[in-house]
Amino acid sequence: MRRSEVLAEESIVCLQKALNHLREIWELIGIPEDQRLQRTEVVKKHIKELLDMMIAEEESLKERLIKSISVCQKELNTLCSELHVEPFQEEGETTILQLEKDLRTQVELMRKQKKERKQELKLLQEQDQELCEILCMPHYDIDSASVPSLEELNQFRQHVTTLRDTKASRREEFVSIKRQIILCMEELDHTPDTSFERDVVCEDEDAFCLSLENIATLQKLLRQLEMQKSQNEAVCEGLRTQIRELWDRLQIPEEEREAVATIMSGSKAKVRKALQLEVDRLEELKMQNMKKVIEAIRVELVQYWDQCFYSQEQRQAFAPFCAEDYTESLLQLHDAEIVRLKNYYEVHKELFEGVQKWEETWRLFLEFERKASDPNRFTNRGGNLLKEEKQRAKLQKMLPKLEEELKARIELWEQEHSKAFMVNGQKFMEYVAEQWEMHRLEKERAKQERQLKNKKQTETEMLYGSAPRTPSKRRGLVPNTPGKARKLNTTTMSNATANSSIRPIFGGTVYHSPVSRLPPSGSKPVAASTCSGKKTPRTGRHGANKENLELNGSILSARTFKGFQI
Repeated sequence: MRRSEVLAEESIVCLQKALNHLREIWELIGIPEDQRLQRTEVVKKHIKELLDMMIAEEESLKERLIKSISVCQKELNTLCSELHVEPFQEEGETTILQLEKDLRTQVELMRKQKKERKQELKLLQEQDQELCEILCMPHYDIDSASVPSLEELNQFRQHVTTLRDTKASRREEFVSIKRQIILCMEELDHTPDTSFERDVVCEDEDAFCLSLENIATLQKLLRQLEMQKSQNEAVCEGLRTQIRELWDRLQIPEEEREAVATIMSGSKAKVRKALQLEVDRLEELKMQNMKKVIEAIRVELVQYWDQCFYSQEQRQAFAPFCAEDYTESLLQLHDAEIVRLKNYYEVHKELFEGVQKWEETWRLFLEFERKASDPNRFTNRGGNLLKEEKQRAKLQKMLPKLEEELKARIELWEQEHSKAFMVNGQKFMEYVAEQWEMHRLEKERAKQERQLKNKKQTETEMLYGSAPRTPSKRRGLVPNTPGKARKLNTTTMSNATANSSIRPIFGGTVYHSPVSRLPPSGSKPVAASTCSGKKTPRTGRHGANKENLELNGSILSARTFKGFQI
C-alpha cells in the first residue's frame, strides 16, 4: 500500500476521533440534539469547504501542467523543425508532471542550441563579409533569418576556411610581387606614376584588395618592369661590349680603364647614362685616331677569318681591307664586316669548333706520325716510345669518328641552308680527303727517299767499303730489348701502311737523308767489311759480292775493288 493511502486512512481515523470527541463534549455540556445536529453540520461544512478548496487547487495545478505540456510540445515541434532534428518522443508512459518536466527541459535545450547556431552563423557571416571584401568575392549565400542546420554550418565553416587560405596565399603572392616590383623600380629609378602603382608601393599591405584582377595586374606590372630591366641590362651590356672593343682598338691604358670600372657592372639608369657618355667619348676619340682603329679592326678581322676557315679568295673579296684611305666610310665598312663575321661565327660556332677540334687532332696525329718515322725513337728513354704509340693509335681511331660526326652535322646544315659548308675555300669532306691524300703521298715520297738512300749507301759500301760504326754506348749498358724494339717498329710501320691515306694539314713532312760516309783513307787497300776489327773476307765471300754487284746492275764486275779483283 502506498504511503499516501495509509495517510488518507489515518486522516479518516483522526476525523472520526475528532467527531467522537466533539460528541463527548456536547454530551457533557448537555447540548440538545438539535444543536448537536447544527454543530455537526457546521463541522461537515468546514471540512467539505477545505477539501473542495484543496481539490480545486490540485485541479488547477493539473490544468496548468496540461497547458504547459501543450505549449512545450508545440514549441518543441517548432524548434525541432528549425533545428532540423527529429521530433521529441517520450519513452513509455509517464505522469503529467514528469512529462511536463521532460518537455520543458527539452525545450530549454533546443532553445540553447538555436541560440548557439544563430550566434555562430552571425560570426561566420561577419568573417565571410570581411574576407570577401578583401578578396573582392561575393558573399556566401545563406538565409540569415532561419536557423542553419549542422551541415549548413559545417559547409559555411569550410567556406570561411577556404577564404582564409586563399587570402593567405594571395597575400603571400602579393608581398612577393610587391618586393620584386620595388626592387625593379629602384633598379630602373622608376617613380610610381599611376594610382595602382602608388597603391601597391605606398599603401598598407593589409588594405590592398587581393582580387584576382589585382593579382593579375600586379603580375603584368612585374613583367613589364622585368622586361624594361632586361632591356636596360641588354643595353648596358651592349654599351660595355662597345666600350671594351673601343678600348682594345684605341689601346686605352689600363689605368684609364680602371677609372671607369665602377660603371662596368649594374644596369641602373645612372649607370646606363654613364656608359653612354663613355661610349660617346670613345667614339669621338676613335674619329681622332681613325688609322689606329681601322688597323685594330683588321687584326680582329684576320682572327675571325681564321676562326671561320676563310680561303684566300674569300679574304680578298673584302677589298677595303687593303685600302689606305683611312676615312670614316672605310671605318664603317670595316665595322659592318666585323659585325657580319661575328654573327656568322656565332651562328655556326658549333661547326667551326668541331672543325677546329679535328684540325688540332690531325696536327697532333701528324706529329706522332713524324716521330714514328724517326729512326732515333728506339732509344725509348722513360717509356716514351710506348706512350707515343698508344697516343698515336688513339688518335688514329678518334679521327674517323670526328669526321663522321662532322659529316652528319654538315650535311644537316647544308640541307637547312641549301648551300655548301666551306673550309678554306672547299667543302669540308673534300678538304679532309685532300689532307689524307697529301699525307699518303708524303709517306710514299719519304719511303722512296729512304729506298733511294739505302740503294746509294749500298753502292757506296760496295765501292768503298762500309765505315766502322762506333756505338754510342757500350754493349753491356744497352738494354737487351732489340727484338721488342724491332717488333714495335714493325707494328708502327704496319699501322702507318694500313692508314696510308692519311694526309697533313700544312704540307708533308720532309725526312732528310743521312750524309753518305767517305771512303776510308790510307795507302793500303782495305777490304769491304761491315764491322771494324774483323778479318778480310775469304774468297768464298767474293762470289757473294759479285752476285750483289750483278743484282744491282753495276758495271763494276770487271774492275778492281779495294785491292780485290772481282
